[in-house]
Amino acid sequence: MVSSTVRAQGDIISAADFMSLFKTDKSLVIIDASKAADFRKSHIKNAINVPNGDLNQDAETGFLKSDEELGKLFGSKGVSNENTIIVYDGGSQKPASRVYWVLKYLGAPNVKILHKNMATFKKARVPLTPMAAKKSATTFTVNINHAVAADLADVKAGTAKLFDARDANEYAGTTEKSKGHIPGAINLSYKDMLNTDNAFKAKDELEKVVAGFGLSADTPIIVSCQSGKRAAVLYVAFTSVLGYKNVKMYDDSYNDWVAKGNTVEK
Repeated sequence: MVSSTVRAQGDIISAADFMSLFKTDKSLVIIDASKAADFRKSHIKNAINVPNGDLNQDAETGFLKSDEELGKLFGSKGVSNENTIIVYDGGSQKPASRVYWVLKYLGAPNVKILHKNMATFKKARVPLTPMAAKKSATTFTVNINHAVAADLADVKAGTAKLFDARDANEYAGTTEKSKGHIPGAINLSYKDMLNTDNAFKAKDELEKVVAGFGLSADTPIIVSCQSGKRAAVLYVAFTSVLGYKNVKMYDDSYNDWVAKGNTVEK
């Protein structure tokens, strides 16, 4: 049974609650979103590897593959939309948050996110291994959840608070990859949502972080970054920790905005 503390954190679960599911939920699928080389070194027993980068058309833009391709990818890995799915990464929250969001977008109803912290893993006796699990391919039925995804038109409509999860220098347009930010976007680094160990901050702490933005639980919010990974951390923080109800992610983010000829602000 998942504790009340964890329920207050939405889809974020503790190592102890993960172990409860690990022992009792026969439909459980564990996804390690780390790069393949890191996965081969060590991962949770029975986990499968779905690196965040595998979801993209290419490494340069970071644009997602088509909905059909994504469904086939997860199915080929042995992931069904009917499974209880736990996603984690090497501890940064970025790859896991993106894979988590993609699964929510594709319509998987029961997806949780787990923070890898060796101290909590050891305390909860989370089993680790270098051995890859063998899972048979299955069918992942795609049922797009439009409530979590924003597109270019949604951003241009200007009816939502738009947050940019990148670092301040990228937002300002002083780096090689960034000439500025989407007009009207508010800079809120994904790092501000995390503690020093990269666990998500508690609700009362995050309320202080966003206190100056005039938000409520029902405020329409769109989160963005360069190509989705860091924005996904904001998405998880807003929805699972703060409990906001009207949050969408513009996954293609800055790269899509610029590629389609739109101007940026510095």
